[in-house]
Amino acid sequence: MKRIFVIAAILCSSLMVLQSCSTTKNASGTTVAKRGNVTGKWVLNNVSFEGIPSVAVKGLFNEASYQCFVGSTWNFTNSGNGSYTLPGGSGCEAKTQTIFWSVSTADQTFQFKKIYEGEKAKNVTEGYRLVLFSANGDNLILKSPVEYGSGTAYIVLDYTKAAN
Repeated sequence: MKRIFVIAAILCSSLMVLQSCSTTKNASGTTVAKRGNVTGKWVLNNVSFEGIPSVAVKGLFNEASYQCFVGSTWNFTNSGNGSYTLPGGSGCEAKTQTIFWSVSTADQTFQFKKIYEGEKAKNVTEGYRLVLFSANGDNLILKSPVEYGSGTAYIVLDYTKAAN
């Protein structure tokens, strides 16, 4: 009898461990992205558009042309500090910008704000909120909503995890 209880306890413990290691899903069945899936160093490989022509997009994040961001490196530390570095070339200025970022799993968004010399993140009130469309260990897709015509269009940012 004691042996049956021990076996049942081991099975229940194993089941709980396996359940806790599974991918989190929301009510609609899609994968829920977490902060840990975003943390790390990323390279922006492609910028594409949904519902808006590329010629209508003059800049990205109040910076240079969206084309200047292709090949940029983004660092997201677990503390929320981070940066992005524009590579420069082809009429684009090389630049590194300090940011503070966060992920909201409740509404699946990625937020960041630019931090300039002498500023503290808590005192910066302006920033950017993007849809966290996908985030797994190797790929990250963020969608920046923009008003276009009578609706919302998206600038789609496609990242891959950088080799350390």
